[in-house]
Amino acid sequence: MEFFEEARTTYAAANAGTLYWMLQRPALGGGFLNTKQNSVTLTDYGAEDGVRGPDYTYGWIQGRGLESLVTHAEFFSRELPPLAEKLDVAGRRLYDLLAALQQPDGHAYFCYDRDMQPVYADAAGVVHRQEKPALIYSYSDAFAAKGLVAAASRYGLPGVTDHLAYFGEVVASIENGRFQMDERRPLSLESLALQADDFGPRMILLGAAGPLKRFGHTAHLAFADRFIAHVVDRHFDAGTGLLRNVPGEDACNVGHGIEFVGFALDYLDDNTDPALIETLERILVSSFKTGFVGPGITLTVSVASGKPLSPYCPWWSLPETIRSAALCHERTGSAGSLEVWKAAHAAFFERYWRGTPPIAYQTMTKDGPVDFVPATPDLDPGYHTGLSLLAAIRAADRLGPQTHAISG
Repeated sequence: MEFFEEARTTYAAANAGTLYWMLQRPALGGGFLNTKQNSVTLTDYGAEDGVRGPDYTYGWIQGRGLESLVTHAEFFSRELPPLAEKLDVAGRRLYDLLAALQQPDGHAYFCYDRDMQPVYADAAGVVHRQEKPALIYSYSDAFAAKGLVAAASRYGLPGVTDHLAYFGEVVASIENGRFQMDERRPLSLESLALQADDFGPRMILLGAAGPLKRFGHTAHLAFADRFIAHVVDRHFDAGTGLLRNVPGEDACNVGHGIEFVGFALDYLDDNTDPALIETLERILVSSFKTGFVGPGITLTVSVASGKPLSPYCPWWSLPETIRSAALCHERTGSAGSLEVWKAAHAAFFERYWRGTPPIAYQTMTKDGPVDFVPATPDLDPGYHTGLSLLAAIRAADRLGPQTHAISG
């Protein structure tokens, strides 16, 4: 009980600090969220930093940011109302901007230049204009759709019907083979033809199932059970308890496996088949124990050997572990899930969390923090860290319900 209380207090304070930090930063051109700071040097990126700099806006970061603003506003409306009011002001503004960006052709894109035209930087860092095929969707669409649905639902906006339809198109694109994972190359049929059968898209979209249920959009949840069954049936390795990125292949992104567990548990009802809960907990524990190589969780491991395939340990998989372990422990009460929760908590807050400012190092190796960008140079807008810790707060409250308020 003492750990739950301590963790809850730590998570709420960390999230509040990050959100205040983000809201106080000058907006990007047009009013978008600005988290363009180097997590190692703490210097803001400038025009000289190219695609890391303020001339480039990342669509999927803005979609993640919108979901974060809206979800945290709901939480802090009870615990820290002045912060909730600021979050709602920012959320409404970002909703208008993102909706206007997505509306013309029905898509959001990974990166936009200063003229808000979709672009991508290739492996050599050369910037190209992005293609806009109507029927191909991407992670950027997924994050934009999730954010738009959340905001329109919280604010009672008429656009929610269109945004739910947009979300449905993203779901359909995954099941119809029209979802492109790599947005650093042209969006095209040729790119799709080269794409592996990774579970990443289903995992990310599954993250919308819990929020959709809480917003009352139950008619749009049928995909969730299909996605969970698909990933477990095709990617789960019973011998190791790990999820293979691609059926029959050796690589395992342990962070993605852990994230899948958290999203599934956030959605599943109390009457879920106990065997599925047992499988999800096994994925969590196996992924963490295999991937936690120090100082954090490695990007990828070999299923056959259990050895790390990357020296890099990004920040995001630790808060995702906190979420998944908290939700697992709430269901099972097992010592294993609690042990994982405590270990991930300690690693994140003792090694990655900077405190001043309230952000985490993006990536570390055994030698310490490194300037390695795992996906997007912009720092986390309260998505991986904030929403994961928020889910753990809710679990901690259910495990040891108390009345809480943050002074300030």
